[in-house]
Amino acid sequence: MIKMQNVRKTYPGFDFELSLEIPEGRITGLIGKNGAGKSTAIRLMLGLVKAESGTIELFGKPITEITMQDRQKIGVSLAESGFNGQFTIAEVKKILAKMYPKFDETWFMRECRELRLPEGKQLKEFSNGMKAKLRVLTALSHKAQLLILDEPTAGLDVEARNEILDLLRDYAAEDENRTILITSHIASDLEHLCDDIYLIHGGKQLLHEETDVILEQYGLIKADEAQYAALDKEYLLGSRKEPYGYACLTNDRKYYEKNVPGLVVERAGIDEVILMMTGGKRK
Repeated sequence: MIKMQNVRKTYPGFDFELSLEIPEGRITGLIGKNGAGKSTAIRLMLGLVKAESGTIELFGKPITEITMQDRQKIGVSLAESGFNGQFTIAEVKKILAKMYPKFDETWFMRECRELRLPEGKQLKEFSNGMKAKLRVLTALSHKAQLLILDEPTAGLDVEARNEILDLLRDYAAEDENRTILITSHIASDLEHLCDDIYLIHGGKQLLHEETDVILEQYGLIKADEAQYAALDKEYLLGSRKEPYGYACLTNDRKYYEKNVPGLVVERAGIDEVILMMTGGKRK
């Protein structure tokens, strides 16, 4: 569905280079700290900026050959995008109906009511949470086969985030061929939604892993100086100096639980992966 091969884009002080592949029917998370290159990756995929080298494919064809019909199958939610603040939902509905032949007005209006979006208010009067919900509904409203969502839950409270995540789960469940790429720095959003994760930092890929593997096999080791010195480091992905000794990220938690008695080994989630691989010393 999406393929990037050795794609490079440079800006003053920032060098982006990434390869990734997202098959049809997958929900993939693109994670990293602010400034890691997540939004750059999305802009490149959508053709909003041009790569200096490498290849980008959508729907099995080069991005330069994507037709208007292909673009009808893409739903996009970008944090910096939106409709004119003078518009109401009724006017947004009319625009979407003209843009997308498969726009589902009944679904769109029902979901607007479900998410408590005020139909009579101008968009400039919407809260940030309301605007975020509307961006996601817009992306989903025309039965797109590919969703590209840039930080769709950023700045939202827990209830609003869960509403959006439930929408995405339901949308993917309706058609097993639908593909979703979502960027976020909120780990809990991705742990229960995504099939796999790409971690990027400084414009480069640090990790690609199945989400279940991270949650089931990865671990955070807390070792004192002596334990760290004697530690078999074959299965360590990164380490960080701490007042008590060292914190270490491993992709084989059970190996250390079994072979190093007395060693503190905790389960690691996506937050720990981001912290250890972008802030610690990588292997």
